[in-house]
Amino acid sequence: MGEAYVGSAEVFPRTWNMLIPFSVKNCFRLLCQHKVPTAGFKSPPTHGLILQSISNDVYENLAVEDWIHDHIHLEGKPILFLWRNSPSVVIGRHQNPWQECNLHLMRQEGIKLARRKSGGGTVYHDMGNINLTFFTTKTKYDRMENLKLIVRALNAVQPQLDVQPTKKFDLLLDGQFKISGTASKIGRTAAYHHCTLLCSTDRTALSSSLKSPYHGIKSNATPSIPSTVKNLLERDSTLTCDVLMSAVAAEYAAYHQIDDHVNLINPADETVFPGINSKIKELQSWEWVYGRTPRFTVDTMFHVPHGQACLEIQVFMDVKNGRIETCDIKAPDHWLPLEIGDKLNSSFIGSKFCPVETTLLTNILLRTDDHHLQSKLNILCEKIRGMM
Repeated sequence: MGEAYVGSAEVFPRTWNMLIPFSVKNCFRLLCQHKVPTAGFKSPPTHGLILQSISNDVYENLAVEDWIHDHIHLEGKPILFLWRNSPSVVIGRHQNPWQECNLHLMRQEGIKLARRKSGGGTVYHDMGNINLTFFTTKTKYDRMENLKLIVRALNAVQPQLDVQPTKKFDLLLDGQFKISGTASKIGRTAAYHHCTLLCSTDRTALSSSLKSPYHGIKSNATPSIPSTVKNLLERDSTLTCDVLMSAVAAEYAAYHQIDDHVNLINPADETVFPGINSKIKELQSWEWVYGRTPRFTVDTMFHVPHGQACLEIQVFMDVKNGRIETCDIKAPDHWLPLEIGDKLNSSFIGSKFCPVETTLLTNILLRTDDHHLQSKLNILCEKIRGMM
């Protein structure tokens, strides 16, 4: 998956729903399976369809992917979906966000975290990254063919570009810089392959967001493989997002022998995508973003000041479904009374592995008239919050 560029998110009023042609709305109606509520579109496309989101919200755009996968008949009617997001980090379905990114920095910078329904590694999105989703039937699913299509589109704009697909289904610029990564979801009858195209992303934000500062985490979650990246705009100043999206749409239309008209859609429009807002809420939920993290342990230590020296504090936690299942915080008895340590350990069990919930729990523990003890608990809890 991919990355993206520095710039404020575009704001589209709800009246942009009118940009969705009535014929396209009616088309979706006949493409939908009968088991779901009817949605738009009276005249289904003969060969395929090109869609582009007017939203820059990562949860809304991910919801569109799964709505189309779940509800649309794709036999002989493939769909290309183009979308961009405001600054976001997107992890794969089977990944651990604490291992993959800097959550503390992201909270400070207002960078959203999302977990997608497909596998693969973690990526940074902003407005300089183009996301491309290719929807087909399971039997027509072909990632390499899609990547070759993108290469043809790039070469149509700039023939001198050296871009090649790899065996891992990435795209490399000049044989060394990753400009696109791939992930996919294959269902019973439908499939989608989504990939990115790195155009003009903030590479500093990308690098800092995707560098985990957390230590002592052990997990069987799928790890990401770091790569050296480069923006296409750094190679050629004419390769803007708009130019590249138009080029890919034109090449897709030519390949599938369809009209190259790009249909703008509003992902939050229930008249086109009935039930999509429930999908959006699921993707935004703590239970999905964090709670679906594969089981992991935290086995680490840190130091706290004690007079002229420092004391070592050991922490072990077992986390399942994003909640602390076992907790063992070991501090020297002379620094933290044993009964207080036991109370601290038991208070964490069953709670979410997150700084907000930890703050609420520790605020209860800090209700003591012993200001010396309160100071120690403050230091200890601040260190623990830093692990999350």
